[in-house]
Amino acid sequence: MSRYELFDRSRIQLRPLAERGHDLLAERCLPLKEIDRPFEHPELAQLVERITAARRDNRPVIVFMGAHPIKLGLSRFLVDLIGRKMITHLATNGAGMIHDFELASFGGTSESVARWIIEGQFGLWEETSRINDLARLAADNDAGLGETIGKTLCEDKPPHCELSLAAAAWRAGVPVTSHVGIGNDILHAMPNCDGAAWGRASYNDFLIFAQAINQLEGGVFLNIGTAVTGPEVFLKALSMSRNVAKSENREIRDFTTAVFDLATLPDDWRDGEPSKEHPQYYYRPWKTLLLRTIADGGRSHYFRGDHRRTIPTLWAELTR
Repeated sequence: MSRYELFDRSRIQLRPLAERGHDLLAERCLPLKEIDRPFEHPELAQLVERITAARRDNRPVIVFMGAHPIKLGLSRFLVDLIGRKMITHLATNGAGMIHDFELASFGGTSESVARWIIEGQFGLWEETSRINDLARLAADNDAGLGETIGKTLCEDKPPHCELSLAAAAWRAGVPVTSHVGIGNDILHAMPNCDGAAWGRASYNDFLIFAQAINQLEGGVFLNIGTAVTGPEVFLKALSMSRNVAKSENREIRDFTTAVFDLATLPDDWRDGEPSKEHPQYYYRPWKTLLLRTIADGGRSHYFRGDHRRTIPTLWAELTR
């Protein structure tokens, strides 16, 4: 037992989602079509070529993304790429699974933090708490959280299941993994949260992800809008995989990484990582994904732009 007093979650009062409202409604998700102002970048064609070559050779295309592509209404583009198996593994953080589940189940997601934190109600909603039950179900079945949510949505058939990345992945047999940090997500504040179950389910997802990275030779890794979780989880999984590959007399070095984000990098970012005195030394996608992990034979690209332009443009180019 801890020598310190623990917060008593039993006193927390959850309220119905109907009182919360949604910043994103299902009907505001973007339609699956080419956009009027496509994203332009001189290296985009190279990335498209490498993705199509990877799939032609049955090599993986792994996407690690934050939650914002969902919050921006871009789910249909990712669902379609999963269905076509242009994406062979989708990883996200805990928030990604929350928004995916809410959007599919209740027709909306995201809330006004500024409003609800003042009332002490931010994130504390009854219907969303079901994901805690699914984390426990995943742990009991020694499964991952992503696959458990996807399977559950496919079985329940909620009103907007067609917008769910997890459900699309379950239908296509594509792994979707959720990589959580305890205390990061609204679910961890709820009375029915089981920390041990979350640890088991998310760790299973990490091992599923690591196995995907173990097959990355000749493949592509896309990091979309995640500045910490994606690079850090990738780094550990790659080290594990290279450790095993070395003992099996194989290599994991011929692959492509691409980062889609809003941070401004210098034009000569390929010339080396910034010094430890430079603020951008702590921008992990630069040093980890664009330089260090591909230094022995890989290739990397950086695309700075709004996800509402980059993701639909990538989808259009790949499906063309």
